[in-house]
Amino acid sequence: MLLPLALLAQEAEPAEDSWRVRYELGPGDVINFAFYGRPELDRPGIRIAPDGTVSYLQATNVDVNGLTIDEARLAFEKRLTANFRNPRVIITPEEVGSKRYSIMGKVMKRGVFTLDRPLTLVEAVARAGGVEVGLFEQNTIELADMQRSFVVRGDQRLDVDFQKLFLEGDMSQNIGIEPNDYIYIASNITNEYYVFGAVGQPGVQSFTPNATVVTALTRRLGYQPKAWVHRVVVVRGSLTDPQVFEINVGDILTGKTKDFRLEPKDIVYVAERPTAELEELTDLAIRAFITSAAVTYVNIHTPNLINPD
Repeated sequence: MLLPLALLAQEAEPAEDSWRVRYELGPGDVINFAFYGRPELDRPGIRIAPDGTVSYLQATNVDVNGLTIDEARLAFEKRLTANFRNPRVIITPEEVGSKRYSIMGKVMKRGVFTLDRPLTLVEAVARAGGVEVGLFEQNTIELADMQRSFVVRGDQRLDVDFQKLFLEGDMSQNIGIEPNDYIYIASNITNEYYVFGAVGQPGVQSFTPNATVVTALTRRLGYQPKAWVHRVVVVRGSLTDPQVFEINVGDILTGKTKDFRLEPKDIVYVAERPTAELEELTDLAIRAFITSAAVTYVNIHTPNLINPD
């Protein structure tokens, strides 16, 4: 069972380049301008334009995208020296609109949220209404698969163990959310497996009894000519600490060994070159799964992604 969110209040230390350490302005932010000693020149509630520019008095279309408050202040003071003697501009933020993150999957409210204050992973899940639950044989169960859930930042999956965080209360996993983070809460009731790499049609395959590596490749239109069938990997279980099986499909096809039986949620990855290390192939398999999960979910739920909360 998930631990109560109220107990998960601690947070891992923010990185030095975190927006919580260095806040940068961007399109959608609303700022207030004041001119020291000249209250009649105050201009509250000015929204930064989509191109990252904002105007104040004679300083028009100043590009503040990526600047801190102090850097923006200096930019305006420099522009206003042509019209005022020793101008002293005061800029204060009123509304944060440029920082956003996404959370998809088995949460109550999915979509894109404004990162208007420092937020942890646990708080992001709580803000999305928590994890979905359902009924199974008259019992309430969580529908999330914490072993398969992940956070992507840029093009990298973060080393976050959702099971340790939400089921065991390990606060070292409670990272701070950064702008453009993508959080995915995987489903615990998925009856499918995934085939990626050098196959005819990479993607998701519905699980059937007695599914094997060879039947998986057959259903995904076989393997490509460049495929290295002696290095097929099957990734099973947690994304952070998976079981990995190395399968030689060539030996299976020649009858030297038995076919490998698959389980729901397995990731099958066919190597494209023989020189890749097993660790590298495992990473490629997990990356392919993450990309597929994100793209598939977004394509299905595109009309309801933007969340004003």
